[in-house]
Amino acid sequence: MQSKFLHFAIIPLLFALSTACSSQQKKESDLPRIAIAGIAIESSTFSPAVTHEDAFMARYGDDVFTYYPFLDADSALRRQAIWLPTMRGHAMPGGIVTREAYESLVQQTLEKLEKVLPLDGIFLDIHGAMSVVGLDDPEGDFIVRIRELVGTDVMISTCMDLHGSVSWRLAKNTDLITCFRMAPHEDALISKQRAVENLLDRLINKHGKPPYKAWVPVPILLPGEKTSTRVEPGKSLYAMIEPIVEWEGVTDASIWMSYPWADEPRNHGVVMVYGDHKENVGRAAEKLAQRFWDVRHDFEFVAPTAYLDECLNQALAATDHPFIISDMGDNPTAGGAGDVTWTLHQLLARKEFKTEKGPSLIYASLPDEEFVAEAVKLGVGSTISAYAGARVDDRYASPVKVSGTILSIVHGDRRAETEVVVQTGSIKVIITKKRKPYHFENDFVNLELNPRETDILVVKIGYLVPELYDMRGGWIMALTPGGVDQDLHRLEYNRINRPMFPLDKDMETPDLKARFVPLSDEIGY
Repeated sequence: MQSKFLHFAIIPLLFALSTACSSQQKKESDLPRIAIAGIAIESSTFSPAVTHEDAFMARYGDDVFTYYPFLDADSALRRQAIWLPTMRGHAMPGGIVTREAYESLVQQTLEKLEKVLPLDGIFLDIHGAMSVVGLDDPEGDFIVRIRELVGTDVMISTCMDLHGSVSWRLAKNTDLITCFRMAPHEDALISKQRAVENLLDRLINKHGKPPYKAWVPVPILLPGEKTSTRVEPGKSLYAMIEPIVEWEGVTDASIWMSYPWADEPRNHGVVMVYGDHKENVGRAAEKLAQRFWDVRHDFEFVAPTAYLDECLNQALAATDHPFIISDMGDNPTAGGAGDVTWTLHQLLARKEFKTEKGPSLIYASLPDEEFVAEAVKLGVGSTISAYAGARVDDRYASPVKVSGTILSIVHGDRRAETEVVVQTGSIKVIITKKRKPYHFENDFVNLELNPRETDILVVKIGYLVPELYDMRGGWIMALTPGGVDQDLHRLEYNRINRPMFPLDKDMETPDLKARFVPLSDEIGY
């Protein structure tokens, strides 16, 4: 009797489990299949530096999720789709990308996308200012090649840096597109999450591709150091976006400042708006574009600027510390080679820093693999006298001789690999095996340096990222030479569309009417 009872009891239990499994399978099968891919860099064509594949530090498969904390395993967004991360490479800004590196990264992406077909959507995470040897508009080429593989039914949501460029081809082949709304880019992850949420909304609710995409080219090309959203007019210009996306039938709106250190036809400001209400989408794009044009003369550097001697005179006279000097011309975070020695030559020549009793100054930084190897061989506490820098960009100054005491050697940084601090007089020079920007307090603390207690901090950067900005006692931006020269009139543009503000200040008012971009139902070449 007992076994018979158990037999009849088990049958409904097995049925219930079978039904639950079937329901779960059905539920999973209903989820959209979304791939993640991207290749990101901004690269200067005015620098002699060249970017190779290893600079992209590509991540594959589930490692891609480390870029997106909003898609961690326990997040609500993660549960709303079957996520298929393929490859994402993100290089620090630098010189033009070799064609071999680009083709390799694209081919890897396509191979991994092919393995996860079929797809409902793709989250395409790019920068938008990549330059490639022998190829115009790499991001436009990249998305076309993705379309050729996955077809035109797949919905693509693209997120970009606001310093990227949106060609007609890129606009044509994407379905939802957005960019950061803050410079510095404190909202980078917020923007990427917005791109994901917009994609999920269209897929889950079966809305299909937004039928209207308005594109307005704005002939303005300015450096980020003049267009920061911390100050006017960038602050109020970008503040217009949030109210506009509340308009009926407007899904998203974006303003791209573009990238001035690449001499390419696609490089100019762009406004894009997309959604379901044609009149509102077009009107929103024209409103943003017109405001962008109207305030063009109001863009100024986000901090005082001067040539280096004046910057140093102000720093030496300052009472609040650290006084920060942005060495802008060779800023690696904007695409400079990073090894221009011009500024360090000037610092070492100043009498104020000749002895250890002079004003304390930290210089960050200069990459030189040979110098670092010699320092490692000698060891901490040793005296070194060797040349550094100008291995890549020697147009403005020759390698600089750095003679002093090795204070620290630190291995293991993801970008620099090895960092060396040498004290010469009252200057502490950071020399790295590979390029590295110094953005955060811990970048210095890890080298046994205290930037808060130094008199002068010289960093190869433009506008300060939040941590340095909050730390500053004073701040000035130095107009120094390099591959990302802030004086655009000194750059030899040959290929950008002209007229272009501010290069052609007296140009006529451009046509700022919305141009409606065809849907991606056919691949746009």
